[in-house]
Amino acid sequence: MIERFRTNPSFGEIVARRFNRREVLQGLAAAAPALAIAPLRAREGVAVAPESPAFTSIRGSKDDRVILPAGYHYDVVIRWGDSLMRGVADLDPYSVVQGALLEEGAAQAQAGQFGYNCDAVNLFPVGSDGSRGLLCVNNEYTNDELLFPGRRFEDRRRPEAFRAYLLRYPQTVSYTQAAHGISVVEIQRIDGHWRALRTSALNRRVTGTSPIEIKGPARGATLMRTSYDREGVLVRGTLANCAGGRTPWGTYLSAEENIEDYFGNYAGLRARDDISPQVLEAHRRFWLWERSSFHGWEVVDSRFDVAREPTEALRFGWVVELDPYDPRRRPCKRTALGRFAHEGASPIIAADERVAVYMGDDEKFEYVYKFVTRDRYAADDPERNRDLLDHGTLYAARFDADGSGQWLPLVWSEQGPLSPATGYASQADVLIRTRAAADQLGATPMDRPEDVEPDPGTGRIYIACTKNESREPDRGAREYNGRSVEHGPNAPNPRGPNLRGHVIELIEEHGDHTGRRFRWELFLLAGNPQGGRLFTRYADALAHATRVDDAYYAGQSDAARLSGFGCPDNLGFDAAGHLWIATDGEQPDGMNNGVLACPTRGPDRGVVRRFMSAPVGAEVCGCEVTPDGATLFLSIQHPGEGGHITDLRSHWPDGGEAAPRPSVVAIRRRDGGPVGS
Repeated sequence: MIERFRTNPSFGEIVARRFNRREVLQGLAAAAPALAIAPLRAREGVAVAPESPAFTSIRGSKDDRVILPAGYHYDVVIRWGDSLMRGVADLDPYSVVQGALLEEGAAQAQAGQFGYNCDAVNLFPVGSDGSRGLLCVNNEYTNDELLFPGRRFEDRRRPEAFRAYLLRYPQTVSYTQAAHGISVVEIQRIDGHWRALRTSALNRRVTGTSPIEIKGPARGATLMRTSYDREGVLVRGTLANCAGGRTPWGTYLSAEENIEDYFGNYAGLRARDDISPQVLEAHRRFWLWERSSFHGWEVVDSRFDVAREPTEALRFGWVVELDPYDPRRRPCKRTALGRFAHEGASPIIAADERVAVYMGDDEKFEYVYKFVTRDRYAADDPERNRDLLDHGTLYAARFDADGSGQWLPLVWSEQGPLSPATGYASQADVLIRTRAAADQLGATPMDRPEDVEPDPGTGRIYIACTKNESREPDRGAREYNGRSVEHGPNAPNPRGPNLRGHVIELIEEHGDHTGRRFRWELFLLAGNPQGGRLFTRYADALAHATRVDDAYYAGQSDAARLSGFGCPDNLGFDAAGHLWIATDGEQPDGMNNGVLACPTRGPDRGVVRRFMSAPVGAEVCGCEVTPDGATLFLSIQHPGEGGHITDLRSHWPDGGEAAPRPSVVAIRRRDGGPVGS
């Protein structure tokens, strides 16, 4: 019998073993070129330590506005509802409170407008002078209570009232489906300001109903077939698109995350006596809704009723690849990269020219993954790279207490841990049930691993673990999301409950991003250096960081130089080598979310400074820096969340009595110099 869950040493043993075997981190790689968008690749040599960001750290804020350090300004580049196409009118944000989105034609218009709740931002150059580009932006989900009069968040706890509202206003489903997905918009820098080119032929929307091809090992699998796609090759739509990535060959990777929020009536599926055990097993490790789903689409659209379409949900939770330069080319779901709550997908070219893609599964007690292509990247032949992500090996990470780690291959075989004997019929089955396969291999459950980003200067990997309020102070196994899991602290997740999150630094053995072994360090334990205990020794942080605002900032000791923060989410790097951290969740002293920056090497390693504060209710996403370092693009997602269309908490960015609008902003220094330097 295959061992599913490993017995770990006591936490005291973890601390002692981890500290005694700690090594000085060496073997840094050379800095990547800064003046051109070049594929991110592993390099050899020693990177120069960047200077600490030169801006003056701002204070936290509760104001309903974007706040930046002195000497900076921002442009609102594109807002929810702005037209992307000829013949489509802009949304009037002042009319939303009057029920404009319930009117005929609203959904059709939204399909040609910038989508809602922008998340990932990636820039693709147009021309050679750096003044034009294509922004690919994810539109993750909708805050329906901020869109439709009479719709309230708490209605989800009153199924009959919720259902009655949807039956009365079925157009809310078609509207919100059109607001999901991906937006592609051409932008241009004019007189130092970035502007959207609203009628560009390259502008594009991919929505919750757009046709998307299924590619890779799960294409055509029985579990991918539905009543309207009996071959399992074509999906309608992409949903819950969170973070993303840019491939070396110039395509956009969009990661489907919390897809379970869209599928209801799981109780009805389990009540059927004609459903195969394989279907139920495939759903086991996702939080499908027993009756009404979070969005309630199943009331109007039967494909989101899992009792009526048992396998439709299995066609979501993948990484979508899109060619921003060719609107005629259909996007595709790359199933070789696995099915889970993808926060993002971050590629790097390894020394042997294969490509590694790093990913996190943004759920409590889930895993960190990487995918390594079978074939090599061909810089001189883009067509050879078109299906590079369809062949390779997916790995899940095991973090050992002594600071070492292993990548565990999720590979089907006739005999072995993932085989017919353990319930896996094929590689497609392994990938559709990625989480269960990682359980089987003994991967390490983490505290919501979100963005996983390589540093272009060193090749080290940084993992944002947002938080985990369900991690317990004491050890003990409990049922969670379809399996038994150890709920107590462990070496890479040392705090329980973990309300502030942390950032882990991962170093591939010999700098080989295709390899099977790595080392890791706790880089940042988020908290409040002024309000909690600031640990300067790694072992002390592991052993004693139990309070919500306890912090460890890579060994820094001067609390006055450090900014408190919580819930790291999206990560990014600039050309100077600074790590940018966007937050999503409760901040110290109840402040708004924002963005911070710090060096990852040199004497100021871990000196975190607050750069930006977001409007009320918003999280910040993106962290895309232009190759010249002069612009930082950020998404401001769900401003006003926690309010209601009749009781708005935010009116950003339009002000007055306008409905709040998720938007992309471009931040620049007034003197045109590199952001942060």
